Amino acid sequence: MRGRLFSTIVLAFAGALAIAALATAAAPIPNFDTSVKPGNEAEDAIAVNPTNPSNVVTMSTLADVVAGLSTNVSFNSGRTWSRRVIGSTAADPLGEICCDEQLAWDRFGNLWMTYLVNTSGNILVAISTDGGRSFSKVGDIAASGDQPSISAGPNSVWVSFTDFPGTMVKAFGAPVTGLGQFGSFTAPESVPSPGNGDYGDTAVGPNGQVMVTYQDRTGGQAESHIYTAVDPDGLGSAGFGTPRLLAHSHVGGFDYIPAQPNRSIDAEANLAWDRSGGSHNGRVYVIWTQEVQSESNNTDIMFQHSDDNGTTWSPAVRLNDDHTTNSQYNPAIALDQTSGDVAVSWYDTRNDLGTGGSGDTDGVPNDDFQIWATSSTDGGATFAPNLRISRGTSSAVAAGSFFDTGDYTHAAFQSGTFWPAWSDNSNSTHDNPDGALHQFDLYAAKVSIP
Repeated sequence: MRGRLFSTIVLAFAGALAIAALATAAAPIPNFDTSVKPGNEAEDAIAVNPTNPSNVVTMSTLADVVAGLSTNVSFNSGRTWSRRVIGSTAADPLGEICCDEQLAWDRFGNLWMTYLVNTSGNILVAISTDGGRSFSKVGDIAASGDQPSISAGPNSVWVSFTDFPGTMVKAFGAPVTGLGQFGSFTAPESVPSPGNGDYGDTAVGPNGQVMVTYQDRTGGQAESHIYTAVDPDGLGSAGFGTPRLLAHSHVGGFDYIPAQPNRSIDAEANLAWDRSGGSHNGRVYVIWTQEVQSESNNTDIMFQHSDDNGTTWSPAVRLNDDHTTNSQYNPAIALDQTSGDVAVSWYDTRNDLGTGGSGDTDGVPNDDFQIWATSSTDGGATFAPNLRISRGTSSAVAAGSFFDTGDYTHAAFQSGTFWPAWSDNSNSTHDNPDGALHQFDLYAAKVSIP
């Protein structure tokens, strides 16, 4: 991809984006069907190797079968992919994998994965030292958990998860000293909370400090609160401090919208911590989903940042620049540690007004989605106009899966290239075995951000 994809706009900190110009691309953004597999793939993960930025790995839950993850590896920036399914049976050394996979690459070239297994709901950790070609289980850490998230820092890797039956967030970590060289994982540590906690994320700061975020209303469509908590010395003895209220959201733990009629959405707060050594080193970013009015289906992607380890946060601003009352949801944030630039992608129904056209597949408003994104090269002071990433328009209704697109999606950002991942049944790449507007495949895009 050549040329500048995003031009800069100024954020109006009253809560919306002031558009200075339309975003234009010199050529269509490359979209890849990374899975090319029959059946539904949802709840997607993606990671890019910082020691070899041409090495990209994607994973997705196989929503239509009992177990297994679609696992796809490229060593040439997405031009070709090797594809396989891991964790499809209990005989697999990784276990019978249910879902909730997440990926994180560290600076040594270790690719870390966390996931759930069917047999017990345990939280497991695996590692790959060969660019994602193979994984080895290195930890069976906790029983009866949900939605683990993983983050690699300068010299450690951390996982947070929701512990059942109490629906409380816990976290554990391990030191990392080189390729394939790491210590024992700590015992899961409770994260203080004024209530319950779920649907969170994990980030590691430049000095090894750890932040988790979570949502306290874990079920239903009622309003919720989003909290952050920080362990200031990571693997040291301090532990997680008092949680701080980040935001009040009108999105509950299972908030149904037309585009996610079965799984629904949650506020899905996501973190990214700048360890680039640049002018915003130490700044931590968070995104989350707001509903303008409860049960309105008018959901937006919100953005904040902190320069003091989460003690205070900037005012929330809206990243989606549409003028509709349609839904934006399931956002993903990624930070390029080579530059400090940050990018955000999300599912977006802005072009589905129910009146036909490229954004509407069925004549029903607000239930067909595309993927849109924005980026900032100045620490979040300004953001580019929103750019459509996906070439086609997709529909969870047409996919016919109880899973829809899943709880979340992810993105990666390395060496000036942003890689969002998503579930797509548009068949815009013409290689989905199920054809158009049937089952989801796992897509990714390669977006150049100068």
